[in-house]
Amino acid sequence: MPSRTPSPLPAGSRPAGAQDESDAARRVREMFARIAPRYDLLNHLLSLGLDVVWRRRAALRFRHLLARPGVRVLDVCCGTGDLAVALARRALRERQRLHVTELVPTLVCADFAHPMLVRAREKVGTAFRPHSASGGSLVFCFLEADALALPFPEDSFDLVTAAFGFRNLANYFRGAQEIARVLRPGGELGILEFAEPAGWGAPLCRFYVRRLLPGIGAAVSGDRGAYSYLPASVAAFPTPEAVTQLLAESGFADVQVERWTAGLVAFYTARKADRAGG
Repeated sequence: MPSRTPSPLPAGSRPAGAQDESDAARRVREMFARIAPRYDLLNHLLSLGLDVVWRRRAALRFRHLLARPGVRVLDVCCGTGDLAVALARRALRERQRLHVTELVPTLVCADFAHPMLVRAREKVGTAFRPHSASGGSLVFCFLEADALALPFPEDSFDLVTAAFGFRNLANYFRGAQEIARVLRPGGELGILEFAEPAGWGAPLCRFYVRRLLPGIGAAVSGDRGAYSYLPASVAAFPTPEAVTQLLAESGFADVQVERWTAGLVAFYTARKADRAGG
């Protein structure tokens, strides 16, 4: 893919005290490793259960791809595997509905925080026990990998997703370029990410995220720094308009964004541009 110059945006996530890009990545990885044991509990508690709805809604959007024989899906920054489970369940439903039996889907879950990946494997194993991780109606793979240096050849996947992880990358432009690199031409991208709230409910959402959420997260997890990082990282993350521009400059076409839940969540979709550029 030809090299392009990114727009003037924040380079990437910078937790408090981070000296440079590599230090930022190290701090983020260590933070998520620390909070992994209670990550799911806090996600559901702090979002009032809406995180489950958001992931299911995102998975539903890609039902046309998930029913395709032999589809290959990569979930980057997979965390504890909630989006991967939602995608897999949708794939099974669509294949059953359309009577598709040949060439089972492959879902690759990648994260650079090992404790998160361990929990993703456990969760998938529990959710799909009748379909073993290496057979049945689904194939799952789990890989400890950095989203900024994905260990896959070009044109490897039909769909790449990320749920609430893109914001944590130490370099947004390089992350978008890596996703574009491993997608096949015409392949699709789906990113769920927090955004600064907008609309009539924005003041209440801001109060909750900035004032209440850090205290609740610290009380339950015992890690105040991690749940102070969340609102700070949301506030520092580029606007949805800037993210759509970033994706367009990274090799994607048909970039679109939807705002959900008073604008608190942005859902980005795009497809990898064809080699001719269209």
